[in-house]
Amino acid sequence: MTTKEQVSDLLTLIATYLELRGENSFKIRAFQNAARTVSTLTGDLEDRIASGTLKEEKGIGNALFETIREFVQTGKSKVLEELQAAIPASLLEMLGIPGLGPKKIKVIYEKLGIASIGELEYACYENRLTTLPGFGSKTQDNILKGIESLKKGKDHFHFDKAWSEGSRVLETLRTSGLFSQIELAGSLRRKKEVIRDIDLVSCSNSPAEAIDFLTRMPDVESVTAHGETKGSVLLRSGMQVDLRVVSETEYPFALQHFTGSKEHNASLRGIAREQGYKLNEYGLFRGDQPVHCRTESEIYGALGFDYIPPELREDRDELTVAREHHLPKLVEFPEIRGIFHVHSTYSDGNGSLESMVRSAAEAGYEYIGISDHSRSAFYAHGLKEEDILRQHEEIDRLQKQWPRIRIFKGIESDILDDGSLDYSEETLDSFDFVIGSIHSRFKMNREEMTRRLVRAIENPYLTILGHMTGRLLLSRSPYQFDLDQVLDAAKKHGVVIELNANPHRFDIDWRDCWQIRNRGLQVSINPDAHAEDHIRFTELGVGIARKGWLTAKDVFNTRTRLEMEACLAARRPVH
Repeated sequence: MTTKEQVSDLLTLIATYLELRGENSFKIRAFQNAARTVSTLTGDLEDRIASGTLKEEKGIGNALFETIREFVQTGKSKVLEELQAAIPASLLEMLGIPGLGPKKIKVIYEKLGIASIGELEYACYENRLTTLPGFGSKTQDNILKGIESLKKGKDHFHFDKAWSEGSRVLETLRTSGLFSQIELAGSLRRKKEVIRDIDLVSCSNSPAEAIDFLTRMPDVESVTAHGETKGSVLLRSGMQVDLRVVSETEYPFALQHFTGSKEHNASLRGIAREQGYKLNEYGLFRGDQPVHCRTESEIYGALGFDYIPPELREDRDELTVAREHHLPKLVEFPEIRGIFHVHSTYSDGNGSLESMVRSAAEAGYEYIGISDHSRSAFYAHGLKEEDILRQHEEIDRLQKQWPRIRIFKGIESDILDDGSLDYSEETLDSFDFVIGSIHSRFKMNREEMTRRLVRAIENPYLTILGHMTGRLLLSRSPYQFDLDQVLDAAKKHGVVIELNANPHRFDIDWRDCWQIRNRGLQVSINPDAHAEDHIRFTELGVGIARKGWLTAKDVFNTRTRLEMEACLAARRPVH
C-alpha cells in the first residue's frame, strides 16, 4: 500500500528534478504545492483516487492526478523516469551540500559538465567555479566547506586529509611526554590512496594515562572505546583514531602487525611457521622461547628477509623478492629535482606565474614546468595563442629574475576526441614540453578510448601522458582502455607516463606501476598544482611511486637541471 508520505516524497523529488532541468517556476511550484497538499490530505488516499475526489483538492489538476494515480497503482512514475533518464542521479547528491541549491547545480552541470560531488570538489581545488555566473571565490570556498561538512562521518578519506589529521594527532601525543615510542601504522603508514581510519602503535610506562590523554584531546568529538591499553575516538573531522599501547619488547612486533596488510601478515606468519616459529603482534617465538627483536628490520632479518618498507607490504611478491635479497631501492622524495604540471592564473590556477615559480624555488627544486590548460578546456580558461605568447614573454622575464630555477614552457593540451592535440604544430613547437590529458568524453568504449590515447602518444610533440586513467578517487571510475596497448605505444614513442600526485587522483594506480617499470618506461611524479600549497603534493606522489616499486631511475624528474634541459631538447621534433 502506497502511503501519502511516499506520494508527497515523489512529487517533491519530481519538483527537484524539474529545478535541476531549469523548468519554469510555475511548473516546479505546482509539484511542490501538490506535495504539501497530499501530505496533509484527510481520508484514505486510494479511496480519494478511486472516487476522483482528489482532483477537488486545490492544485491537483488532471496531469498531477494522473501522476499520483499511476504511482499509487503501479509503484512507478513515467514523469520521474523520464527526468531520471535526462538528469544524472548524482546531481541530487550535490543537493546535500549545505548552501548549494538546484539553480547553482544546474549552472555547474551545464557550464562545466560536473555531475558528482567528487568532481565538484576537484573543480573547486582547480579554481574553476570563480568565473561562473552568480559565483565567485567566496561561493567556491563555501561550497568546499559544505562538501567537507557533508563528507564528515563518511568511512573513506583521501590520503592527504588522513595524513594531515594523523600527523597532527601523532605530534600532539608525542608532546604529551607519556610515550617512549609512538608511530602511525595501518594503511596510512603503507601510503594507501584511500584511508578509513588512523592507527597508532605506542609504548608507555603509563598506558592508562596515555589513553586518557587521547580521549581528552581538544578535537575529539566522541569516545568509542576506552580500555587499559586501547583507545578509540572519533575526531570532529569524522575520522576515527585507534591507539594501542604495548610494552617496549612488544612494540616492534605490534608496529609490524598493525601496519599490515592483513594479506602480507598472513603470508609472513605462514613462512614463520614453516621455519618452526610463531609470529604475532606480541612477539616471535621458537617454541616457548621468545626471539628478541628491537626493530621491524630485525624481525624480518630473523626470518631470512631483507627489511620490507611499509609501502610494499601488500602481498604482491615482496616476500619472495626480499628473501632473495633483490628488493629495489625505492625512490625517495629528496631525489625529486623538479616538477612538471603546474597551473597558474593564466588558466585555472590560484597562484600567479611568479608566485608558483617562487614557491618551487623556495622548496628547493631545480626546475619547474608551467603547463596551463589548452584552448579546448574552455571551462578552465584554456590559453588562446595570444595568451601563450604573453605567458612566454613573462616566463622569459621571470627567468632573468630567478636564475637559480629553470622555468620550462609547457602546456597541458587536451587530447581531443580523435586523439589529436590542441593547437597547430607551429604552436606546439613553441613549448619545451607538452602534457596530453583527456578532460572530456570519458564514456567512450574501450576500443575508441584506446585509439584516442594511442594516437595522442604517436604525436611527436607529446612529452608526458597526463593522468592516464582519468579517475577521481571516491568519485569517478577510470575510463575503459587497453592498458597494454597504451603502454606499448608509450614505450615505442618514448612518452613519459604521469603519476599525478594530486591526492584526489593518484593516477596512475600504483598497482599498474609494475607494468610501466618492467617496460622500461619513465614516470613523472607531477603535483598538478593549481595553488602554491599544491606543490607539496609531489611528496605524496612519491609514496604512491614507492608502493609501485619505483626507483629513482624509473622517475623522469629525478634528473638534474642540466640533464633535464638536454633531455627535453633531445625530444623535440627535428625539422
